[in-house]
Amino acid sequence: MNFINGIWKASQGGSMFKDANPADLNDFIGQFPDSIMEDAKEAIDAAKMAQEKWANVPAPQRGRYLLKASNIMEENLEQLARLLTREEGKPLKDSKGEVIRSIEILRFFAGLSYRLKGETVPSNYQNVFLFTIREPVGVASIITPWNFPIAIPVWKIAPALITGNTVVFKPSPSTPLIAQKLVEILEKVGIPKGVINLVQGGGDVGREMVVDKRVDVVSFTGSYATGSEIWKSRAETDKMIRYQLEMGGKNPLVVMADANLEKAAKMAVIGGFGLTGQACTSSSRIIVEEDVYSKFLDAFVNETSKFKVGNPLKHEDINMGPVINEEQLEKDLYYIRLGGEEGAKLLYGGRKLEDGEYKDGYYIQPTIYTDVTKDMRIAKEEIFGPVASVMKFKGIEEAIEIANSIDYGLCASVCTDNLNTAHEFINKVEAGLIKVNQPTIGLELHVPFGGYKKSSSSTFKEQCETALDIFTKIKTVYLSPRLPP
Repeated sequence: MNFINGIWKASQGGSMFKDANPADLNDFIGQFPDSIMEDAKEAIDAAKMAQEKWANVPAPQRGRYLLKASNIMEENLEQLARLLTREEGKPLKDSKGEVIRSIEILRFFAGLSYRLKGETVPSNYQNVFLFTIREPVGVASIITPWNFPIAIPVWKIAPALITGNTVVFKPSPSTPLIAQKLVEILEKVGIPKGVINLVQGGGDVGREMVVDKRVDVVSFTGSYATGSEIWKSRAETDKMIRYQLEMGGKNPLVVMADANLEKAAKMAVIGGFGLTGQACTSSSRIIVEEDVYSKFLDAFVNETSKFKVGNPLKHEDINMGPVINEEQLEKDLYYIRLGGEEGAKLLYGGRKLEDGEYKDGYYIQPTIYTDVTKDMRIAKEEIFGPVASVMKFKGIEEAIEIANSIDYGLCASVCTDNLNTAHEFINKVEAGLIKVNQPTIGLELHVPFGGYKKSSSSTFKEQCETALDIFTKIKTVYLSPRLPP
């Protein structure tokens, strides 16, 4: 159902779409509104009407709603994790970790509600008190993907709410139920009508949430193709607003000859095939120093062979579940075929899994291509699946050149025991997130997150205190106690 102005309701258009478990298509989850433009308009209207009153609620009181929501989420941790796995397909341990992360984000911003501070500045003039204050921007459109279907909405919605904005939230049609559960929790804690609104559906809803003149800020995570369309659509309107676009990655893991190859191989498997490769921070390019190329490949294949694929709700030891839907499966298989056509060597995997218990889900083998060059499409384009391209290099300068040779710049990691090499990598690689001897996946919530180049609009960062910037306006005040003589 949609949730608009405190009421659960169907779409005005009456159409519904179906949601099923990608690990077992016989497991029907439910039907949800395939909303239309008028539903989005109604939600925006509700948010607009509620915004001024919500902004007048003291920030710490707004934060208490988040704290109460985090407590309910914690009480229902196991149930929410199981639902997330059923709907999105990731292993239960990963779903549980995502829900825990969401709880921590809610508590982080609940605490931050006490620190929505401006600053005082010495004035150049006598008897003038010079200071700044933060004010809410207004109505926030939040558009989120399916791969982290509770954590990403929470890390956008939480800072929007504590700063006094109202929200219209559109989740991915691939994960509608976990989004509904999140809004149900916010309703349960008593958040006022119109402050949080949920509209299920596809592109028509999303476009209206971008172009409606009553919307003051847009925060989106998804593909570059969609993000760039949001930017173009907003540019066509006559109202300049804030936008935050996080749009994917093609992240390198660089393995130097001095690295521990077994540990580096484990990092490549975790980063490349964990979460079925369906993370914008996944390691899709493995760049290995020539002297240890063959030894690393042996270790990489050995670790990959231990990676178990299957239905996460039936097997606790599963490392990788299904891909999210048929469209994504076909995309993965397309790029696997393309890699062979481009001249890369298929070293491991490359097949759709469809026998036995795999026949009713969207399963694919983790796939390794070697002898990949930087000009191949499989080395440049985001696949968003468990497909790793392995390349070789001579020296850190060439490794950095390969790492920077694409249009994305989200994450990058280097495996090395040499601090000089690590610092050169940190200073020269074009990415918003750099790791040393760590997988590219895995983020902490109290530091900024965002990419360079096509990975991000480079306007506002997400997470930590930085997340407040997009949702607040800074007002500068000159206060004199009396008029000058």
